[in-house]
This record gives sequence, C-alpha cells and structure tokens, in this order.
Amino acid sequence: MGFITHIPGTNPVVIPERDPRSLGLGVLGLHEGRTLLLALDRVSSVHAVAGCDVSAEKVEACRSEKPDLFYTPDYREMLAMEDVRIVAIYTPDPMHADHVVAAFEAGKDVICTKPLVNSLRDARRVLEAGRRTGRRLMVGQSTRFFEPFVRQRRAYERGDLGEVELLEAHYIHRMDWYYEKSPWAATGTDWVFLGLSHPIDLLCWYLGPIARVHAFGARSQLGGRYQVAGPDVYIVNAMAESGRIGRVMGHYGCRELPSARNGIELVLYGTTSTSQAQYHDMRYRYTAPDGTEITEDHLYAGRHYYFNSEVHGMHYGEFANYAEAFARAILDGNPNSPDLEEGIRTFCVMDAVGRSAREGRVVEVEDLTRG
Repeated sequence: MGFITHIPGTNPVVIPERDPRSLGLGVLGLHEGRTLLLALDRVSSVHAVAGCDVSAEKVEACRSEKPDLFYTPDYREMLAMEDVRIVAIYTPDPMHADHVVAAFEAGKDVICTKPLVNSLRDARRVLEAGRRTGRRLMVGQSTRFFEPFVRQRRAYERGDLGEVELLEAHYIHRMDWYYEKSPWAATGTDWVFLGLSHPIDLLCWYLGPIARVHAFGARSQLGGRYQVAGPDVYIVNAMAESGRIGRVMGHYGCRELPSARNGIELVLYGTTSTSQAQYHDMRYRYTAPDGTEITEDHLYAGRHYYFNSEVHGMHYGEFANYAEAFARAILDGNPNSPDLEEGIRTFCVMDAVGRSAREGRVVEVEDLTRG
C-alpha cells in the first residue's frame, strides 16, 4: 500500500547506507519542512538537496543544522535544479495548488503536506495538471505512517480483523498556539481541511469511496476568541458506497485529556477483532482470537526515530517514512498511497463535510476524479 516503517533497536537513530539510486529532494517551506530535511538522514532512498523559503530567518535556522544544502528564497530557482527530483511542499494551505502545479510543470514529482487543497477550484487545477504532466504525488498524511497505525494497517491487510463493520476516528487538540504561530489558520481556511483531515483520511483509507456524509459543526469558546471563520468542533457520520459506516470527530478548542483520549485515535470494529491505534502515544491495542486484549507500546523503542528525542513533538519518523515510501515507489515503479487521485477524493469528502455542517443536511459526495 505504499508505506514502510522502521524502528531502530538502539538509540540514537541508526543512519542507513544510502541507496545508489537515491532521489534528491528539495523542500519548500522551512517551518514544518525543516522537520523533513532533518528526518531524511534516517532513510536510504531519498536525500535532502535544497531548501526554499521567503523568510531569511527560517533559511538561516535551517542552514545552521543542515549547512551542506543549497538554499534559496526563489522557488523557481529550486525547481530548475536538475538534482531535485522530488519537491516537498509545506506552505500555507491556500498556496498548495500554485506550488504543486508549478512543480508538476517543471517535471518534478511532489510530496504535499495535508490538506492537498482546500477549494474545489484548486482541486480541479491540481488534478488536471497531474493528469496532463504524468507526474506523481504523495499526500503527506503523516498519521498513516506512525508506528501504531502502520501495525494496525498490516493487521487489517492480513485479515486479522475480518471485515471492518464500523470505524471511529478523531483528532482532538487545543490550537491557541497554532493561531499565534499561523494567524491565517483562523480566518483563511476551515478546520475540516486542517485537523479534521487526519481522521477523514483514515475514514477513506479503510471504508473506500464515501457516498454521503452528515456533519454538525460548532465554534468553541477558544475559536470565538480568535475569530475562527468556521467551526472548530465537528462530528461527522459517513456511509461508504459499500454500505459500511464510520464516525469522525474533531475539537480544536478544548482542554485535552490525553491520558484517556489521545490526540489522534482510530478504532476499527471488525468481525473477528477490534483494534485501536493512538497518536502521539505509541500504543496499539487489539483483541486476539481468544478474546484476550493485547497492548503494544512502542514508545521506548521508537521515540528517537519518531520524535528525535524523549519529547513527544513534531513528525520526524512519519515524514521520513512517507518520503522513503514515495521514493521507493518511484524507483521500483510501484503505486504509492495516498496518491494524487486518492488525495482529491479525500478532499471531496472534506468539502462535503463542510457543506453538510453549513446546510444542516445529508450531503452526497461529489467525486471529481470520476469527471
């Protein structure tokens, strides 16, 4: 399915030998993108070549940690570099379409952080450009590439869960710090494209094409304080084309209770087993064939790979995993997931959720990839 994982058995992180076919990568947006540049030291099929940001401060901060890379404030200059085969985009959401299309037209394959796009117009533009140029894209849905979720997916693909009859996913995280860091997030987009994109992606990953959704949205007290444009509290019921159902929830103004409900959780209720994956704790729980409940805790083994330290922060290991998965898929001629078309279909579900919450009714999902 286009994902890999690696947990070193010893600390610090073991740096693997580079594959001679390794693909060069340039990062646009050196705030979150800095994490990927640092994380690439732990994979073999892709390596950092360049960084680009209009902020001289962010460029210099990144240069202090990765001095051997090429840095520029000019995106066109990075796109012109022959040794940049993959462009990874970590810019504000409304800019993604312009940056993805420019990379496609420059002959680059693309990693784009979630959400891929946040408007129907941009979804159509990116889909058309990808199909026209034949370039490949990986949506940076980091949750899929975190250890408990990787293990849960492997169990699902082995058939350990039987048939999944119900899915429940959430992302709950207080976001005042985020509004202070990125003020555009309060007024320039909707939380359905920000935090809720994680559980919606998981919904689509397991249930397949979603036929209809019914969503309720509200604004929290914190959201009101920051004048958030849309809801920052969501509850969504969804039905897949297969008839299977799922529920998604998000709250971005609450006081968290992390020991009881992790930031991101996915529960799959199957005919033979139920499983739960958690982020940012590294617990994976499931029921064995005899009904025994088993808990795997990968924090001790994996924290230096996934977090760079004992602090639960950022996405080092997840970013490394999806960059490596994408590069290997390109090198071996295999599909990657989530790819461009999958990313557009997931956007279509997010768009339907937003419309349902605004209009207070069940909304049919319009799949742009079938047009």
